[in-house]
Amino acid sequence: MGCCCSSAAVWRCSGGGLGCKTVSSEWLAAAAGVVCCGAAASVLAPWLLRRIPEPVLDEGDTKVLYAELAGPRAAYWCGGLAAVAGGVLGWLLAEDAALIAWLLLAVSGAVLGYIDARTRFLPSAIIWPTYAVVGLALVGAALMSGEWDALRRAAIAGAIGFGVFYVLWFAFPRGVGFGDVRLSGLLGLALGWLGWGEFAAGLYGGFFLGAVVGIVLIAARVLTRREMVPFGPFMLAGALAGVVVGEPLGRLYAG
Repeated sequence: MGCCCSSAAVWRCSGGGLGCKTVSSEWLAAAAGVVCCGAAASVLAPWLLRRIPEPVLDEGDTKVLYAELAGPRAAYWCGGLAAVAGGVLGWLLAEDAALIAWLLLAVSGAVLGYIDARTRFLPSAIIWPTYAVVGLALVGAALMSGEWDALRRAAIAGAIGFGVFYVLWFAFPRGVGFGDVRLSGLLGLALGWLGWGEFAAGLYGGFFLGAVVGIVLIAARVLTRREMVPFGPFMLAGALAGVVVGEPLGRLYAG
């Protein structure tokens, strides 16, 4: 088979042109993820922040208005975060039927993470539509690939993730917000498609990252022990880490 790969791709070839094709598809998917996710999030973030409704606050609570965040800073941060996530996902999932679902989640996740970091709220007006979009994308992936077992596992994992965080919210409402509960089901849905190793690593990765950063901030006296760190960004980062390390960890555990 003829090969029109770049020199870097040719250097990584093994076993003829087929190896070149695989490397090329990874680079193409990664580049598409960077450009598409970065551009989409940079446009979508300010647009959503101007339109999503404000939450009902408890007496005495205050927050920054969403509309006040709808500026260039939101576009830069969300676009940059989504571009990084899109590139990583494109590289790792280039040949996975669920790549589109994950790229859509990367865009929404970047916006949700930014909002939570700034306001400590995860708007349901963004989370619920993302459930629908990601769910439909996974159904489409199953139709194209025939991986109905992966779709079934995704649904089960989403329910487990939601259930685990619901119990945590019920037991420790000061430590886990209900926005985190809603987000956990969404992340479980996407991670479950990839496998139980990715699901477990992604779910617990958020706890690990949140704990480490919280300890560092308390040790540096940036936060006190009574102050809460927004958990959404760590859940999202943990999910991405689950995609990266979940399969190797699963093989290590199994073997």
